[in-house]
Amino acid sequence: MIRRLITPSLLDVFFAALLLTAFAQQEGLRSLLADGDTGWHIRTGELVLQTGRVPVTDPFSFSRPREPWFAWEWLSDVVFAIVWRWRGLAGVAALAGSVLALAATVLLMGMLRRGCGLWLGVAATMAAVSASSVHYLARPHVFSILFYTAGLWVLQEDRVRSGWGLWLLAPMTALWANLHGGFTAWLATLGLLVAMCALERDWRRVRRYGCLAGLCGAASLANPYGWQLHVHIACYLNSSWIVDHVQEFQSPRIRSEGMLVFAVLLLAGVAMASRADRFAALLTLVWGFMALRSARHVPFFAIVAAPVVASGIARYWALAAARGGGRAPVRIFWALSQEFGRKARVSLWLPAAAAVMVMSAPAVGFPDSLFPVLAVDRNLGQLTRRAAMPRVLTSDQWADYLIFRLYPEQRVFFDGRSDFYGAALGADYRKLLAGEKPWRELLERYQFDLALLPHEWALSTSLEREPGWHRVYEDSVAVLYAHDSGGTP
Repeated sequence: MIRRLITPSLLDVFFAALLLTAFAQQEGLRSLLADGDTGWHIRTGELVLQTGRVPVTDPFSFSRPREPWFAWEWLSDVVFAIVWRWRGLAGVAALAGSVLALAATVLLMGMLRRGCGLWLGVAATMAAVSASSVHYLARPHVFSILFYTAGLWVLQEDRVRSGWGLWLLAPMTALWANLHGGFTAWLATLGLLVAMCALERDWRRVRRYGCLAGLCGAASLANPYGWQLHVHIACYLNSSWIVDHVQEFQSPRIRSEGMLVFAVLLLAGVAMASRADRFAALLTLVWGFMALRSARHVPFFAIVAAPVVASGIARYWALAAARGGGRAPVRIFWALSQEFGRKARVSLWLPAAAAVMVMSAPAVGFPDSLFPVLAVDRNLGQLTRRAAMPRVLTSDQWADYLIFRLYPEQRVFFDGRSDFYGAALGADYRKLLAGEKPWRELLERYQFDLALLPHEWALSTSLEREPGWHRVYEDSVAVLYAHDSGGTP
């Protein structure tokens, strides 16, 4: 037993190789910080650590101060804040990369145990990684990617051979409900499984998985908001404003390499679904439809589709190997693939590699090509005047960055918490973004003193010509305007 724990395995090597190639260098870590939401998550975690309680009202905005707010990813925020105190942003990015690499390793392990073999398992896993990479960001959803992968693997094992490990999914759900709202996808998946078993009249499994679904549903109530969290998430996911205007809710654009891989995986998954077991086929079709509607669902689709595709191809390869002669390459490579695939285990080297990754990650910050890093550095006096906190208009992503850099000396108008601000304020924000009427009245209504804008915002051009506003700073990323009544130091 001890020897197995200290002897590296192929899965350990895969995990370490993925970490080294994708996330160990500065460029890979910086890519995980391409979303400003990481900033306000860290600051929320700091608040929880400082006060000892989860915030229930908004601490970050001047547009809706002290309004009720669901900090529904509070535990992820605390984890990020602890790691940030220890290792800075590099540590947070390294942690996210380690979680994503672990999810990919669990996905590969599940395919090896299905009999897909090493070659197909690795290829399908890397296809899932590529398709999901658009959402590889240091945000709480990385925990949902890991837990959903692990949950499906446990279900797969239990459907082959029932065991007590199935019931560990209930406490996992309780933990998940405090890390990220993706636990609702898990509850829906269990509901689909129970419904499918009922249609098949497999009453033993209906009882078993129905009990599991009930336990997981009850466990998910163990959060600071109870059942109100479920209602809030349902309203959030069904908000027409969010679906229409938040980028990650839009349909995927098949332009990047990762999205091309997603398209191939989608076509292959649909083609192979008829040969998969009914539950896997159902999940592939459901998540395929969901992913076409919203890019945020692509990782979940990749998790369910990759094993279906790998298993389907493995069947054809096994038939070809059976027909081939004793020394036929197709037979030899199949035998090697199966031999390596039977060694699906992990050792202590895996957590050791993750720990080394977090502790030795090179220093990185938010990318200065995406965020107003220089603008903030060179205008701290403007942005954090103590006498009267200036009201700054900026993009939601840059507001996230301002929360990270300047809170509590600065509050924001509209940041990445789209579920908090609502459709009315969101509509005002979008009109300002586009320089649409009545943008002048909106600037007056919210009493902005400063405008820190991306060059591509139409409002930037408008303020250049607007009486009462003047440009005080400009670089290749951002331009800062000040209102004559309050923006001059």
